[in-house]
Amino acid sequence: MDTFASFFTSQSASGNRWSYDSLKNFRQISPVVQTHLKQVYLSLCCALIAAAVGAYIHILWNIGGLLTTLASVGSIFWLLSVPPYEEQKRVSLLMAAALFQGASIGPLIELAIKFDPSIVLGALVGCAVAFGCFSAAAMVARRREYLYLGGLLSSGLSILFWLHFASSIFGGSMALFKFELYFGLLVFVGYIVVDTQDIIEKAHFGDLDYVKHALTLFSDFAAVFVRILIIMVSGFTNFILRIENVLNYLDH
Repeated sequence: MDTFASFFTSQSASGNRWSYDSLKNFRQISPVVQTHLKQVYLSLCCALIAAAVGAYIHILWNIGGLLTTLASVGSIFWLLSVPPYEEQKRVSLLMAAALFQGASIGPLIELAIKFDPSIVLGALVGCAVAFGCFSAAAMVARRREYLYLGGLLSSGLSILFWLHFASSIFGGSMALFKFELYFGLLVFVGYIVVDTQDIIEKAHFGDLDYVKHALTLFSDFAAVFVRILIIMVSGFTNFILRIENVLNYLDH
Protein backbone atom coordinates (compact mmCIF):
# COMPACT_ATOMS: atom_id res chain seq x y z
CA MET A 1 0.00 0.00 0.00
CA ASP A 2 2.96 2.30 0.60
CA THR A 3 3.77 1.95 -3.09
CA PHE A 4 0.53 3.57 -4.18
CA ALA A 5 0.64 6.11 -1.38
CA SER A 6 4.02 7.29 -2.63
CA PHE A 7 2.70 7.49 -6.18
CA PHE A 8 -0.29 9.66 -5.28
CA THR A 9 1.81 11.73 -2.87
CA SER A 10 4.29 12.51 -5.62
CA GLN A 11 1.45 13.42 -7.93
CA SER A 12 -0.07 15.82 -5.39
CA ALA A 13 3.32 17.27 -4.52
CA SER A 14 3.96 18.06 -8.17
CA GLY A 15 0.48 19.54 -8.57
CA ASN A 16 1.83 23.07 -8.11
CA ARG A 17 3.97 22.87 -11.21
CA TRP A 18 1.34 21.11 -13.35
CA SER A 19 -0.73 23.22 -15.69
CA TYR A 20 -2.65 22.80 -18.90
CA ASP A 21 0.58 23.40 -20.80
CA SER A 22 2.35 20.65 -18.87
CA LEU A 23 -0.35 18.19 -19.91
CA LYS A 24 0.56 18.91 -23.52
CA ASN A 25 4.28 18.67 -22.90
CA PHE A 26 5.44 15.63 -24.83
CA ARG A 27 8.78 17.15 -25.84
CA GLN A 28 10.61 14.46 -23.89
CA ILE A 29 9.03 11.89 -26.24
CA SER A 30 10.72 11.92 -29.64
CA PRO A 31 8.65 11.83 -32.86
CA VAL A 32 9.74 8.23 -33.47
CA VAL A 33 8.48 7.19 -30.04
CA GLN A 34 5.25 9.15 -30.53
CA THR A 35 4.63 7.28 -33.78
CA HIS A 36 5.35 4.02 -31.99
CA LEU A 37 2.86 4.88 -29.24
CA LYS A 38 0.21 5.59 -31.86
CA GLN A 39 0.76 2.11 -33.29
CA VAL A 40 0.64 0.58 -29.81
CA TYR A 41 -2.64 2.23 -28.86
CA LEU A 42 -4.20 1.55 -32.26
CA SER A 43 -3.30 -2.13 -31.85
CA LEU A 44 -4.68 -2.02 -28.31
CA CYS A 45 -8.00 -0.64 -29.57
CA CYS A 46 -8.20 -3.40 -32.20
CA ALA A 47 -7.44 -6.00 -29.51
CA LEU A 48 -10.21 -4.61 -27.30
CA ILE A 49 -12.65 -4.84 -30.20
CA ALA A 50 -11.56 -8.46 -30.75
CA ALA A 51 -12.13 -9.16 -27.05
CA ALA A 52 -15.62 -7.65 -27.27
CA VAL A 53 -16.33 -9.93 -30.23
CA GLY A 54 -15.09 -12.90 -28.21
CA ALA A 55 -17.41 -12.02 -25.33
CA TYR A 56 -20.33 -11.66 -27.74
CA ILE A 57 -19.55 -15.05 -29.29
CA HIS A 58 -19.65 -16.60 -25.82
CA ILE A 59 -23.05 -15.05 -25.16
CA LEU A 60 -24.30 -16.53 -28.44
CA TRP A 61 -22.74 -20.00 -28.24
CA ASN A 62 -21.46 -20.37 -24.67
CA ILE A 63 -17.86 -21.16 -25.63
CA GLY A 64 -16.04 -19.34 -22.80
CA GLY A 65 -14.25 -21.43 -20.23
CA LEU A 66 -11.04 -23.35 -19.61
CA LEU A 67 -10.45 -24.14 -23.27
CA THR A 68 -10.64 -20.51 -24.37
CA THR A 69 -8.34 -19.52 -21.49
CA LEU A 70 -5.78 -22.11 -22.59
CA ALA A 71 -6.20 -20.98 -26.20
CA SER A 72 -5.52 -17.38 -25.16
CA VAL A 73 -2.39 -18.35 -23.21
CA GLY A 74 -1.23 -20.52 -26.11
CA SER A 75 -1.73 -17.67 -28.58
CA ILE A 76 0.31 -15.35 -26.34
CA PHE A 77 3.22 -17.79 -26.10
CA TRP A 78 3.03 -18.39 -29.85
CA LEU A 79 3.10 -14.64 -30.47
CA LEU A 80 6.15 -14.18 -28.25
CA SER A 81 7.99 -16.94 -30.08
CA VAL A 82 7.40 -15.45 -33.54
CA PRO A 83 10.19 -13.17 -34.83
CA PRO A 84 9.33 -9.43 -34.99
CA TYR A 85 9.70 -9.28 -38.77
CA GLU A 86 6.64 -11.56 -39.20
CA GLU A 87 4.43 -8.61 -38.38
CA GLN A 88 1.18 -9.79 -39.94
CA LYS A 89 1.32 -13.16 -38.19
CA ARG A 90 2.04 -11.54 -34.83
CA VAL A 91 -0.86 -9.09 -35.22
CA SER A 92 -3.16 -12.00 -36.07
CA LEU A 93 -1.99 -13.88 -32.98
CA LEU A 94 -2.61 -10.76 -30.86
CA MET A 95 -6.16 -10.55 -32.16
CA ALA A 96 -6.66 -14.28 -31.55
CA ALA A 97 -5.36 -13.98 -27.99
CA ALA A 98 -7.70 -11.03 -27.36
CA LEU A 99 -10.64 -12.89 -28.91
CA PHE A 100 -10.11 -15.94 -26.68
CA GLN A 101 -9.55 -13.71 -23.66
CA GLY A 102 -12.84 -11.94 -24.33
CA ALA A 103 -14.59 -15.31 -24.60
CA SER A 104 -13.01 -16.35 -21.29
CA ILE A 105 -14.37 -13.21 -19.61
CA GLY A 106 -17.70 -13.83 -21.34
CA PRO A 107 -19.35 -15.77 -18.45
CA LEU A 108 -18.71 -12.87 -16.07
CA ILE A 109 -20.05 -10.36 -18.60
CA GLU A 110 -23.10 -12.54 -19.20
CA LEU A 111 -23.77 -12.67 -15.47
CA ALA A 112 -23.50 -8.88 -15.23
CA ILE A 113 -25.90 -8.45 -18.15
CA LYS A 114 -28.47 -10.66 -16.41
CA PHE A 115 -28.45 -8.30 -13.43
CA ASP A 116 -28.25 -5.03 -15.36
CA PRO A 117 -26.67 -4.40 -18.79
CA SER A 118 -25.57 -0.95 -17.65
CA ILE A 119 -23.10 -2.58 -15.23
CA VAL A 120 -20.94 -3.75 -18.14
CA LEU A 121 -21.00 -0.32 -19.76
CA GLY A 122 -20.20 1.35 -16.44
CA ALA A 123 -17.28 -1.01 -15.80
CA LEU A 124 -15.95 -0.44 -19.32
CA VAL A 125 -16.18 3.34 -19.04
CA GLY A 126 -14.61 3.32 -15.58
CA CYS A 127 -11.78 1.10 -16.76
CA ALA A 128 -11.19 3.23 -19.86
CA VAL A 129 -11.11 6.44 -17.81
CA ALA A 130 -8.70 4.95 -15.27
CA PHE A 131 -6.50 3.50 -18.01
CA GLY A 132 -6.43 6.78 -19.93
CA CYS A 133 -5.66 8.89 -16.85
CA PHE A 134 -2.85 6.71 -15.57
CA SER A 135 -1.35 6.26 -19.04
CA ALA A 136 -1.41 10.02 -19.56
CA ALA A 137 0.19 10.55 -16.14
CA ALA A 138 2.99 8.18 -17.09
CA MET A 139 3.54 9.99 -20.40
CA VAL A 140 3.76 13.53 -19.01
CA ALA A 141 5.90 12.50 -16.03
CA ARG A 142 9.68 12.59 -16.19
CA ARG A 143 11.27 9.63 -17.93
CA ARG A 144 11.81 6.61 -15.68
CA GLU A 145 10.11 8.44 -12.79
CA TYR A 146 7.85 5.51 -11.85
CA LEU A 147 9.85 2.55 -13.13
CA TYR A 148 11.05 1.92 -9.57
CA LEU A 149 7.49 0.78 -8.78
CA GLY A 150 8.00 -2.29 -10.97
CA GLY A 151 9.74 -4.32 -8.26
CA LEU A 152 7.16 -3.43 -5.64
CA LEU A 153 4.30 -4.26 -7.99
CA SER A 154 5.91 -7.61 -8.79
CA SER A 155 6.01 -8.31 -5.06
CA GLY A 156 2.33 -7.37 -4.83
CA LEU A 157 1.53 -9.69 -7.73
CA SER A 158 3.42 -12.50 -6.00
CA ILE A 159 1.39 -11.89 -2.82
CA LEU A 160 -1.82 -12.12 -4.83
CA PHE A 161 -0.69 -15.39 -6.43
CA TRP A 162 0.13 -17.05 -3.11
CA LEU A 163 -3.06 -15.78 -1.49
CA HIS A 164 -5.11 -17.20 -4.35
CA PHE A 165 -3.15 -20.47 -4.19
CA ALA A 166 -3.69 -20.77 -0.43
CA SER A 167 -7.40 -19.94 -0.64
CA SER A 168 -7.92 -22.51 -3.40
CA ILE A 169 -6.41 -25.22 -1.19
CA PHE A 170 -7.47 -24.26 2.33
CA GLY A 171 -10.55 -22.24 1.45
CA GLY A 172 -10.98 -18.53 1.81
CA SER A 173 -13.31 -16.08 3.47
CA MET A 174 -15.25 -13.24 1.88
CA ALA A 175 -12.89 -10.76 3.56
CA LEU A 176 -9.89 -12.43 1.91
CA PHE A 177 -11.67 -12.40 -1.45
CA LYS A 178 -12.37 -8.67 -1.15
CA PHE A 179 -8.77 -8.01 -0.17
CA GLU A 180 -7.53 -9.92 -3.23
CA LEU A 181 -10.00 -8.03 -5.39
CA TYR A 182 -9.19 -4.50 -4.28
CA PHE A 183 -5.48 -5.08 -3.77
CA GLY A 184 -5.29 -6.68 -7.22
CA LEU A 185 -7.04 -3.65 -8.70
CA LEU A 186 -4.43 -1.35 -7.14
CA VAL A 187 -1.59 -3.55 -8.38
CA PHE A 188 -2.78 -3.60 -11.99
CA VAL A 189 -3.57 0.11 -11.99
CA GLY A 190 0.03 0.59 -10.90
CA TYR A 191 1.15 -1.66 -13.74
CA ILE A 192 -0.57 0.67 -16.22
CA VAL A 193 1.78 3.47 -15.13
CA VAL A 194 4.90 1.30 -14.99
CA ASP A 195 4.25 -0.51 -18.27
CA THR A 196 3.51 2.75 -20.10
CA GLN A 197 6.79 4.28 -18.95
CA ASP A 198 8.62 1.02 -19.67
CA ILE A 199 7.26 0.98 -23.22
CA ILE A 200 8.35 4.59 -23.75
CA GLU A 201 11.80 3.88 -22.35
CA LYS A 202 12.27 0.77 -24.48
CA ALA A 203 11.15 2.68 -27.57
CA HIS A 204 13.74 5.37 -26.85
CA PHE A 205 16.39 2.65 -26.98
CA GLY A 206 15.11 1.19 -30.25
CA ASP A 207 12.64 -1.49 -29.13
CA LEU A 208 9.71 -0.68 -31.42
CA ASP A 209 7.84 -3.98 -31.08
CA TYR A 210 4.38 -2.43 -30.94
CA VAL A 211 2.60 -5.80 -31.01
CA LYS A 212 4.26 -7.00 -27.81
CA HIS A 213 3.76 -3.62 -26.16
CA ALA A 214 0.07 -3.61 -27.12
CA LEU A 215 -0.24 -7.10 -25.63
CA THR A 216 1.23 -5.80 -22.35
CA LEU A 217 -1.26 -2.95 -22.12
CA PHE A 218 -4.13 -5.22 -23.16
CA SER A 219 -3.30 -7.56 -20.26
CA ASP A 220 -3.36 -4.60 -17.85
CA PHE A 221 -6.67 -3.34 -19.27
CA ALA A 222 -8.31 -6.78 -19.05
CA ALA A 223 -7.14 -7.31 -15.46
CA VAL A 224 -8.47 -3.92 -14.35
CA PHE A 225 -11.76 -4.37 -16.24
CA VAL A 226 -12.45 -7.78 -14.69
CA ARG A 227 -11.89 -6.49 -11.17
CA ILE A 228 -14.01 -3.38 -11.67
CA LEU A 229 -16.79 -5.53 -13.14
CA ILE A 230 -16.68 -7.96 -10.21
CA ILE A 231 -16.80 -5.06 -7.74
CA MET A 232 -19.79 -3.54 -9.51
CA VAL A 233 -21.64 -6.87 -9.78
CA SER A 234 -21.05 -7.68 -6.10
CA GLY A 235 -22.19 -4.18 -5.13
CA PHE A 236 -25.34 -4.58 -7.21
CA THR A 237 -26.15 -8.00 -5.74
CA ASN A 238 -25.63 -6.69 -2.20
CA PHE A 239 -27.98 -3.82 -3.00
CA ILE A 240 -30.62 -6.24 -4.32
CA LEU A 241 -30.29 -8.42 -1.22
CA ARG A 242 -30.77 -5.41 1.02
CA ILE A 243 -33.87 -4.37 -0.91
CA GLU A 244 -35.28 -7.90 -0.62
CA ASN A 245 -34.60 -7.95 3.13
CA VAL A 246 -36.39 -4.63 3.54
CA LEU A 247 -39.38 -5.85 1.50
CA ASN A 248 -39.54 -9.09 3.49
CA TYR A 249 -39.42 -7.09 6.72
CA LEU A 250 -42.26 -4.86 5.53
CA ASP A 251 -44.33 -7.89 4.47
CA HIS A 252 -44.06 -9.36 7.94
